[in-house]
Parts: sequence; C-alpha cells; structure tokens
Amino acid sequence: MERYSPRRADQPLFRDRREAGSRLADALEAYRGQDVLVLGIPRGGVPVAAEVALHVGGELDVVVARKLGAPFSAELAIGAVTANGGRFLNEDLIRELGIPEAYLGGVTAREMAEAHRREQRFRGRRPVARVTGRIVIVVDDGLATGATMRAAVRSVRAQRPAKLVVAVPVGSQQACAALRAEADDVVCLFEPEAFFAVGAFYEHFEPTEDAEVQELLQEACAPHRPAGTRAG
Repeated sequence: MERYSPRRADQPLFRDRREAGSRLADALEAYRGQDVLVLGIPRGGVPVAAEVALHVGGELDVVVARKLGAPFSAELAIGAVTANGGRFLNEDLIRELGIPEAYLGGVTAREMAEAHRREQRFRGRRPVARVTGRIVIVVDDGLATGATMRAAVRSVRAQRPAKLVVAVPVGSQQACAALRAEADDVVCLFEPEAFFAVGAFYEHFEPTEDAEVQELLQEACAPHRPAGTRAG
C-alpha cells in the first residue's frame, strides 16, 4: 500500500473526514460492484465510511464500539466492547493496573448497553444490515490504540463475513500491525512513525454530531442511488 505524504511538511494529511474517505475509497476500488457492506464506527468514522460506501457502491451501516475506561481515569482505555458482545481487553495493561474482574464485568455491561442504545438511535427503524457471506469493510477516521476497532472486528467476525477488511486513512504502526492479525486485510493510507492523536492529521477535525450520523445513514438508504452519486 502506498503511503501518502502531507501536502507540505507543516500541513495535515487530510482537509476533513470526507476528503479522507474519498482518498480511502480509491484504495478500495477493487471492491467496487461487489456485495459490500461498509460499517462506520460512530461517530467520526461514519463520514469517512459514507464516502467509501458511496464510491464502491456498498451498503452503509454502523457498528458502535465503546471504550472501557480504567477505574481511576475514564479516558485511559483498557479495552472496548460492541453492542452484540464483541470485546477487546488490553490484558497487559489490566494486569499492570491490577484491575479486578468485578470492575471489568460492570464496565463491560454498562458500555455494551450504551452501545446498543446508540446503535438503535443511529439506525432508527432500519433493520440491521446482513453481515454473513458479504465483504465487510469496517471504517474509522483513524487508529490510535486500535481498541475500539479490534472490538468491532471481533463483533463482525462472529457473524461470518466472506471477507473482513479494516480501512482507515491514518493509523499508528502498532495498531495497524495488531489489526492485521485479526482482519483479512488492513488498508491504511498512512502509518507515521510518530503518532500522537488522530486529529493531528486533519485540518478540520470537529466532533461529528449524532444528527450528522443519522443524516448520512438516511442519505445512503435513499432509493435508486447509483454508486458514486449523492442523494438529493
């Protein structure tokens, strides 16, 4: 996979998530016209996934993955879960911090319930997309630790896709390497040696709101939408 370079040394790689998604779609051209399901990880991964689905002619849906925070710091990820039971645990960190099993059980149950609630809100009345037997491309706006993506991949794998692909515009080398052990293919446009935060590689990295996620999903479901064209 070609590694993209910044426009200039002092500029981000991508203008925004939509541009990143369009460039990512170019690297996924081989899947155009096949039975493809594109799953975005809300919220920031959905604008990227929408561009991928648009260009490859795939169905768009979401897979919600929730970070499991440490007892003393919710921002420190010790793992992640999805609504239907996909779970990744950072076993080394959990052992190092001495986190008890009772805490893990409680935080897992809470975050799974929250993931389920969010999936229902984003999807509305639309049925859950079929995974079994399809090419499934799981998309996020970037990989830092890769915890949420690994939980999402495990959730999708349990539903027996024909092929499972992870696709991101940018990711840490460690996270991409870990995902290559779990997915059938990992497409990452840029794996910098120094990785601090996903947002550092975007010119515009404003938070994606729930309403935008819902709008993108509704737009993707518009009838008679040819591949490569937007509804409306």
